Amino acid sequence: MSRLRLVILVSLAMLAFAGNSLLCRVALKHTSIDAASFTTVRMLSGACMLWLVVRLRSGTGSAARTGERRGGNWLSACALFVYATGFSFAYVSMPAATGALLLFGAVQATMIGYGVFKGERMHPLQIAGLALALAGLVALMLPGLATPTLLSALSMLSAGVAWGVYSLHGKGVGDPTRVTAGNFMRAVPMALGLSLLMANHQSLDSSGLGLAVLSGALASGLGYAIWYQALPFIKATQAATVQLSVPVLAALGGIAFIGEAVTGPMLLASGAILGGIGLVILKR
Repeated sequence: MSRLRLVILVSLAMLAFAGNSLLCRVALKHTSIDAASFTTVRMLSGACMLWLVVRLRSGTGSAARTGERRGGNWLSACALFVYATGFSFAYVSMPAATGALLLFGAVQATMIGYGVFKGERMHPLQIAGLALALAGLVALMLPGLATPTLLSALSMLSAGVAWGVYSLHGKGVGDPTRVTAGNFMRAVPMALGLSLLMANHQSLDSSGLGLAVLSGALASGLGYAIWYQALPFIKATQAATVQLSVPVLAALGGIAFIGEAVTGPMLLASGAILGGIGLVILKR
């Protein structure tokens, strides 16, 4: 793959990941769609897009095969569902930039923590970076800084932990695009069940549904397909480092498209989170 094409693919994937935060926040702030319905439509449209990608790429017979390594599994699907649900409910009352930072920090903390639990030794600089990132996460939730409610903060942190679990459980699978498609399909019934449980609070409108479809089909389904196409051609440290751009892109998008304000203290907390994680990743 040429360098130019690789840069374009990685850039598109990062824009898609940041776009998820913006689409979800806009939908839940400026339309009447409820969080459960947004989650369901996102999962359904993401599953359809990934199924279509797999069919077009592999052909009917090959794409129909399922299995642990080929078509996802229920543990990963549950983690995906928890991530998507926590993500949506957090953005009911949380700015896009704050949510992206909490999500990204929780994902990385989960994966780094798992590595330490499994016996990976950390350099003193990595320990300092991890401490700095955790301090930034704590500061981000302090009153007067980004002011997320405790419930929304815990919801986004749970989404980040779930995505970390999903990433760890998916390491080493055969075809990540096909596995992700299978996991999305398995998560759809869970999302439908959530919508049934929340039926008394259901609220729908065309704008909210359209944003949920964009989030699922483009920012999630197509975004993941693009990322997995580029991933084999970049190093693990490069892949981890380039994802530091996602919260920054989400913050810039929040300022440009939603009118969200970024304060000095929030910038300091953001720098602590991204800088701390950067120290851990780059040293590894």
